[in-house]
Formats: sequence, C-alpha cells, structure tokens
Amino acid sequence: MKILDRYIIKSFLVPFFATFFIILFVLVMQALWLAFESIAGKGIGLFFIFKFLYYTALVVSSQALPIAVLLSSIMAMGNMSENYEFAAVKSASISLMRFIRPLILLTVFISILNFLSLNYILPYATLKQKNLTNNIKKKTPALALIPGSFNSEIPKYQIKFDEKYGKEKNLLKKVLIYDLSSNKGNKKIITAKRGKIISEEGSKYMTLVLYNGYYHEEYIARRRSINNLDKMPASNANFEEYTFNIDISKFTDDDLDEEKYTKNYNMLSLKQLKDTIPIIKNSYDEYLISKAKSIYIKVNAKELYNQKKYLDTIKLSPMILDNFDLVGKISLVNSALNKVKSSNKNIRKDFKNLQWKRKKLNLYDIEFHNRIAFSLSCFILFFIGAPLGSIIRKGGFGLPMILAIIIYIIYFFVNTFGRNLAEESTLSAILGSWVATLIMFPFGFFLTRRASKGMGLFNIGVFLHPLAELINKSKKLYKKIK
Repeated sequence: MKILDRYIIKSFLVPFFATFFIILFVLVMQALWLAFESIAGKGIGLFFIFKFLYYTALVVSSQALPIAVLLSSIMAMGNMSENYEFAAVKSASISLMRFIRPLILLTVFISILNFLSLNYILPYATLKQKNLTNNIKKKTPALALIPGSFNSEIPKYQIKFDEKYGKEKNLLKKVLIYDLSSNKGNKKIITAKRGKIISEEGSKYMTLVLYNGYYHEEYIARRRSINNLDKMPASNANFEEYTFNIDISKFTDDDLDEEKYTKNYNMLSLKQLKDTIPIIKNSYDEYLISKAKSIYIKVNAKELYNQKKYLDTIKLSPMILDNFDLVGKISLVNSALNKVKSSNKNIRKDFKNLQWKRKKLNLYDIEFHNRIAFSLSCFILFFIGAPLGSIIRKGGFGLPMILAIIIYIIYFFVNTFGRNLAEESTLSAILGSWVATLIMFPFGFFLTRRASKGMGLFNIGVFLHPLAELINKSKKLYKKIK
C-alpha cells in the first residue's frame, strides 16, 4: 500500500472511530432516557441494566455508522483542503477519484458490515431488547400503565385514566375500570375522580385506592332470556374511598430472560422475512376473497343468471324500474337499499381489520427492502461527505458537524416519510424504502463532479452569465430601434 493511501486512510479512521463512539453513546443515552421510567425503582440489578444498554448499543449501531462515515469524510477531506494537502496532490496530477480510492474501498467494506449488522445483529438485539424491556415493565405494573387508553396488561381488568402524576407516578386522575374477573363481560364498572396505586416490591398483590367515585354492577342469573335481560337487578353506589386488591403474581414471577415476542417484523432476518411475507400475503388475499364472496352471496348476485331464458322472450325497457308497477318499484327499491346498507355496514365493520392486515403486510415488506436500502446509506453519504469536505475546505468539529447533521436529518426525514407513506399504502414498499437513496444519489453525483473539476459548491456565474447576455442583447436591440 502506498504512503499516500495509508495516510488518507489514517486521516479518515481517526475521526471515524471518534465520531462513531460519540454518536453511539448519544443514541444509547437517548434510548436509556426514554426507557428510564420503565427501569427505575423496580429492583432491577446492574447486570440487567448493562444487558439492556448492550442490546440498545447493538440496535443503534447501524444508525451510528452512516452518520460517522458522513462526518468523518467531511472532516478528513476538509482538513486536507484547509491545509492545502489536497492542492498539493492535485498539483502532482492525482485526480480526486484516485486520491479517495482507498476510502471508497473502505466505505464498501463498512457498507458490507452495515448490511451484516442489519441482517443478523439488529434482529437479534431487537428481539432481546424488546423482551427484556417488556419483562422489566412487568416487575412494577403500576409503571407499565399508560394514560389516555385502556390498559389490558393486568389480567381480568381494563383500566383507563387521564393522567399519572406524583413522585412515584402512582397517582391517577379520572379513573375508569372495567372489572372482568367474573368472566361475564363488563358488568362491573367503577369510576373515580382520583386514584392511588400501592405496590410493594416482591408482593403478589397491587392495591388500588379510589377516591370520590361511582360503582355499578349488574347481576345476571344463570338462566336468562333476552326479554328478561333488562329486568335483571343491579347495584349502584357513590363512594368517597374504595379499596381493592389485584393479583399480579403473574408479573412478579416472570423471568427477565423470558422471550414472549419472537416474530415481529424487526426481529427477523432477510431470509426469514422473505419466507414470512408470502404467508402474510396469502392470508391477506384469502381474507379479501372471503369478504368479496360474502358480499356476492348477500346481494344474491348469482340469481341474476337464473332468469336469462325467461328474459330473452320478453321485451324490456332499458330503464329497469319502468318494467314494474308501483308496488313492484317500491319493493325493488327497498330491497336494493336494504342490501346496500347491509353490505356497507359489513364493509365498515371489516375495514379496520382489513386496514390492519394490509399495514401488517406493508411493515414486513418495507422492513425487507429498507434493510437493503439502508445498508447502502454509508456508501451514498460518503460520496456526499468527501466532495463536500474538499469544497468547503474546513476541518474540525465545527462546520463539518453542522453540515453532517443537516444532511443526515434530510436523509432520515425522507426515509421516514417514505416508510410512513408505504405503511399506509400510498407508495409501494420498494419506492417508500428506496426514496431517500434515490434522492441523495444525484446530490452525491453532483458534488463529486464539481469537486473533481475543482469547482465550488455553487457557481453563481453560471446563473448570472445568461442573464447578463440577455441584458446586453436587450440594450443593443433598444439602441437599434432608437
């Protein structure tokens, strides 16, 4: 290897490792901060906390690599241009592409590592992190409850509240509880203005204290008819304070290493995704076909063909209703309206389920294509960072850091925007996953071309010269007319 190649690789690797570990630390701390409420105060040992941080580091490492490549390429080339090293290389008739050739090969190697990380390490780490986080939450169910929606994690209870506050986050506002312990539906309903959760470490019970509330319970006999359902007795009461215990032994006895979630789309390798997508696609198609057949049967569409021979012998008016008398018209319209309303009702009822099945298929499809596209992000961002560094002629962590953050935010935003559109079926999974790469690739080509020719980022003369020529021609034309 030539001295120049060794020098440029060293100039790249020093800021690369520095920025990679700094970015990795920031991303891990961000994840820890978001999960702090789930971990703190649950009696979790340091071993499991470090285990959580280890899995988190593996998850975010594939995100840190492209940022590190982008920033280090801007810094390395910016330092060389600032110290006139790049000018000395050009004076020796060495082109930009020959100069950065070792960095290109190194970036290809990093892209391959990123692909392997996305395909093998990311699914494994996500599986471990997800299950560990879920098991840690179960150690103190009070902290696992989320405000604003029904919480069904505690068996036989549906708990909803507007706000969770207090130093220990165990005080609740506007509580609504459905007690399903009788296995007869939501026949027991409790509401309260305030609530308090009391749970001791190692205890198999969680105590819930409610204040200023209302209690309603319906009593249902073993044998009952629909006519007598409204006549069943019920008890109602207002209370200032109401206390009851909930069995949470299922949570406290759980092993932190238990793996409940194993088939999520982000926990599978590319091969597993490739095998799973056709299964989900077939299930989705079968669901659509079954619903279409159901509508076809309900509107009696098949019966239209049974009257063909009879209809051939009768001369009919092109207006369907003109072939019936008034009673027949009314009967026909009412029948059609009822069938349309019934079909519309069934479609609306099944719409959310259909939407979820389609979104589930999209998520698996997007994950497959996005991993391939994102593995190329190191390569694409390098061809943006390296020429940009030689153009701006500025090294260090100042301007390069700002430019790297802006470029990566644009890339990340476009990639996330494309994925969201693909999830909602607005774009195809392939286009939604590759849209960021398709947008950034021309930008990288543009910068590389300008840097190879020694041109600045934007040559204002290119825009002003045609305008100046147009003004001069206008003046000459004006003089001739005058």
